[in-house]
Amino acid sequence: MSYIISGIQQLGIGNTDVEKNWYWYRRAFGMDVPVFREAAEAPLMTKYTGGAVHARDAVLALNIRGGGGFEIWQFTSRTAQPPEDEPKLGDYGIFAGFVKSRDVREAHRHLKGMGASVTDPAAAPDRRLRCFTRDEEGNYFQIVEAMDWFGKPGVTGGVAGAIIGTSSVEKALPLYRDVLGYDTTVYDTTDAFADFDGIPGGEEEVRRVLLTHSAPRKGPFSELIGRSSIELVQRSAGGAGTIFADRLWGDKGFIHLCFDVRGMDELRSACEKAGFPFTVDSGDTFDMGDAGGRFSYCEDPDGTLIEFVETHKVPIAKSIGLSLNLIKRPAHKALPRWMVKALGLARRKD
Repeated sequence: MSYIISGIQQLGIGNTDVEKNWYWYRRAFGMDVPVFREAAEAPLMTKYTGGAVHARDAVLALNIRGGGGFEIWQFTSRTAQPPEDEPKLGDYGIFAGFVKSRDVREAHRHLKGMGASVTDPAAAPDRRLRCFTRDEEGNYFQIVEAMDWFGKPGVTGGVAGAIIGTSSVEKALPLYRDVLGYDTTVYDTTDAFADFDGIPGGEEEVRRVLLTHSAPRKGPFSELIGRSSIELVQRSAGGAGTIFADRLWGDKGFIHLCFDVRGMDELRSACEKAGFPFTVDSGDTFDMGDAGGRFSYCEDPDGTLIEFVETHKVPIAKSIGLSLNLIKRPAHKALPRWMVKALGLARRKD
């Protein structure tokens, strides 16, 4: 590839109260390090916000132990709308985020102890234990076992992937496998599965294809982000809906899956060649509070939004005015670990 996919930077979550939900994510998943916090308008996203410019408040938070972050996103110019019907497994869009854990049973006890709704741990087709939990807005997260960590392994960590509903696995593969580099199929099987018990649509027969990447990711934040997987789920009986049908980007639910990248122009060409052209492109450095970069979006075959961010500037230690210009650094090299760990100086303590 002439571009670099460093991994999943963040999972975008539309919600009705940034502070309330961020507090829950800190307790549940240790998402206590804010990379940026910004209240502003989103003028480049009018294609997905009904043609109108809307204002929002957002925080990008991560767990310094490892994994991708959450972009916790709240409209301030309107009230975020829920889906008309509760999303079901296999509906088109992001159904659940993967959250990494050193021990799924331990994470299950942790989540139950804080009063969260949690399904019983059960083995997926790869024989690894998983369980689901829901946040206070009703979004599902699947807890998955992880062996790679940036810091000391945690009961829970950051984002390690997502479950994405699709109308056709074959039509989705050119994006997720060929462009995003998820070139290894862990399993491809059709049935009703025990680890889906207790979630909407979990009793139905589905085809599920778990994809991961054969080579370690490269790039400035690759060691922090770590490995990730995408699970494509296709409902056997059909009849799937679209999770964000007749709603705006920023409404309640998972609004996008974002990848940290280097070489945006080359990635743009690759997406166009594969049939997934950019639908949004900031084209230059776009300020995001204390951070800055170029961002773009494309859609998978069912309209699921995939975001790409090429980070140009990031605050390392805001308290002492230390920031990092990534444009001048080699695109393929990971940042020194001490530099990434310095992000933890901004940790939100409850």
